[in-house]
Amino acid sequence: MINGELLRLEGITKSFGQVEVLRGLDLSVGRGEFITLLGPSGCGKTTILRIIAGLETADNGRVIMDGIDVSALGPDKRGVNMVFQNYALFPHMNVEQNIGYSLRLKGIPKAEIRQAVAESLALVRLDGYEKRQPHELSGGQRQRVAVARALINKPKALLLDEPLGALDLQLRRQLQLELKRIQKQLGISFVYITHDQEEALAMSDRVAVIRNGLFEQVGSAAEVYKFPKTAFVAKFVGNANLIPCNDETILAVREENIILTAAKNGNGGLAAVVSEKSFAGGLLRISVRLQDERFSGSGEIHASVQGIESPFESGDEVTVSWLPQNAVTVARE
Repeated sequence: MINGELLRLEGITKSFGQVEVLRGLDLSVGRGEFITLLGPSGCGKTTILRIIAGLETADNGRVIMDGIDVSALGPDKRGVNMVFQNYALFPHMNVEQNIGYSLRLKGIPKAEIRQAVAESLALVRLDGYEKRQPHELSGGQRQRVAVARALINKPKALLLDEPLGALDLQLRRQLQLELKRIQKQLGISFVYITHDQEEALAMSDRVAVIRNGLFEQVGSAAEVYKFPKTAFVAKFVGNANLIPCNDETILAVREENIILTAAKNGNGGLAAVVSEKSFAGGLLRISVRLQDERFSGSGEIHASVQGIESPFESGDEVTVSWLPQNAVTVARE
């Protein structure tokens, strides 16, 4: 942990009607840690945040904040704030009024509110935007205002529910850097939700991969990427190739670690035929289909290389191999 534990979830369960969403979750979050809950839509990520925030009540289990059981406390007593994907700004209030709203409710003097708003705007690099209306801001600026509003109360932890999901790719990457800068500058814990594995790996100290209401793996971004424990984690985080070896063993090999060689230069690898090539994000992705009937259930194998040139064309016979240190044994589904 980073400077000790701030937040702990113990045995959290939650059902909506007959649907069991969370099935006994345990999680520890350190002070000053940036942890991301990563998983597909509908896996329970938002429900976890809402339980931490006090917006939902767990059926079983406890939420411990700073050593205190806050499970029965309301949202305003937990020392956390939440940022949503849709910003949730008041459309009839300007930026200053939106950010200072919670302080006005507390009866804080106007001069102190103005100072706190100015400091919050400086933190998100929107100095001078106090009098702007929400509709006069870009999507990225509205999200920064939402972050400033959440931080003005100096929470112990900030909960962010896919805050960049509505933004275009370039702006999203820019704000990823901004959020990480803010988190490091303030030194508070961020619990972040996304279904974008690249975003999770780029921003997080640790990643908690969730599936069907349970954590499949929790570890550093590097650990989860390089050493997935299950087939689901291997595929969801980085989309690894899954290659069955026998009834009990599956090897996970990342696309960038797949080696393709012309069949005539055979090196003892697996026989395959090139089926498709595509280019995206500076990488050339080559798909091949294994010819050995033992691997018919594994579908295609994908390799990725830098650049746009490749000696292989669709229909070419190749062999597929990888270095032993680049293959990880994972548990079946």
